[in-house]
Amino acid sequence: MTKKDSDSVPSPSGGRGARFSTAMDDAASALNASVSFDRRLLWDDVRGSQAHARMLAAVGLIAADDADKIVSGLDQVAGEFDRGERALDPALEDIHMNVESRLTALIGDAGRRLHTARSRNDQVATDLRLHALRAATAIIAGIDGARVALCRRARQHAGDLLPGYTHLQRAQAVTLGHHLLAYAEMLGRDRGRFVDAARRAAECPLGSGALAATGLPIDRQRTSDALGFRGPTRNSLDAVSDRDFAAELAFAAALMGVHLSRFGEELVLWSTTEFGFARLGEGHCSGSSLMPQKRNPDIAELLRAKPGRLIGDVVALLTISKGLTLAYNKDLQETQEPFYDAIETAQVSLAVLPRLIAGLEFKVERMKAAADDPALGATDLAEHLVSRGMPFRRAHEIVGQLVKHAEGKGVSVRDVPVADLPAIAPELSSEALGALDAVRAVNARTLVGGPAPAQVIKEVERLEAELSTLGFEI
Repeated sequence: MTKKDSDSVPSPSGGRGARFSTAMDDAASALNASVSFDRRLLWDDVRGSQAHARMLAAVGLIAADDADKIVSGLDQVAGEFDRGERALDPALEDIHMNVESRLTALIGDAGRRLHTARSRNDQVATDLRLHALRAATAIIAGIDGARVALCRRARQHAGDLLPGYTHLQRAQAVTLGHHLLAYAEMLGRDRGRFVDAARRAAECPLGSGALAATGLPIDRQRTSDALGFRGPTRNSLDAVSDRDFAAELAFAAALMGVHLSRFGEELVLWSTTEFGFARLGEGHCSGSSLMPQKRNPDIAELLRAKPGRLIGDVVALLTISKGLTLAYNKDLQETQEPFYDAIETAQVSLAVLPRLIAGLEFKVERMKAAADDPALGATDLAEHLVSRGMPFRRAHEIVGQLVKHAEGKGVSVRDVPVADLPAIAPELSSEALGALDAVRAVNARTLVGGPAPAQVIKEVERLEAELSTLGFEI
């Protein structure tokens, strides 16, 4: 063993300092260690430490030469761990002590100066916020990618009819483009939640110390600026124990997952023989080990299932944080795994969407045939009567009587004999029944938020303009 290697071997007390003369009990150490999951913070930890070292040099707490050694040494340490050239040591508890131990082994006393005016409490809080901000940026980009895919398909199918449903019963005819844009709207709200959560996460805890800041003359604003935060946190007690940002991001991910679950459920239904509205691309289906004819919509089913774990992540984060006294408590270590899981589940769900959406084969003729069901025009017929001066409740009653009459005769409302109409209501006529035509009905709904093809194109153009400002080509 070389001297340099021996320098990195932890003391019997592990990462607990000189206060302890013996190592932690093995079982307790296994429970206490977090390096198996906080290894995700490697580069965030290095970034934070480099900014901290440069700040310490700027205010004269360490020599500039030491800061230079720390910065370059941290790059080397991160590279070694990242490339797998050096294994992380669970005996050192966490990523922070692993990095610092290896740094000190490489550069000696300069490495021991790094932790000046810093605690692992404000260090991990900073690392987690940096991780959160990177994750939010990636998720927002993923959301925008899915919105681009939806936008493209909505333009393609702006005029294709399908039934709209309430209670999973056919209700009124809409357009497929309008239907797809509904999910673009949901994702737009999701995007806003991630942006908003990231804004609150963008405060720098470094300088808060263990709980009560420091008497050393550090420059918190300098560190905050170097790391891209909006500014330093305003209360040291809160800063080291706050995990609101993790819960907020997890909630944003969970609600987005709920939206994707609705999309997945519709794809599952639409791809059944009974509906026959859509067919998933082969790259997003699986077969059966027993039944050779099967084409299972596994990816849509997984999108439907993922919110189960995302909602669990939110519940875990809130439950762990509930009832904790100020400031830091070890309980907060348990917030990391659900936080990472929420982020990574959101990312893997979003990653599949653009190609899934692009590869969908919509059975537009089957949709059109279903939308041509005359019963779907009942509301449009009532509105036609209203446009002739009739009170809506009276119009609603007349159309209800027409539907009942048609059912009694075993025909569609469109095929009720003209001779029967006066007996149902004198206001009914063959001209009025023209309002039951699905194309005519949908084309008439041109108001903002409506499903008319012309309005769908307007919404597509609005969304295209927004996405183009974000650097996307539609």
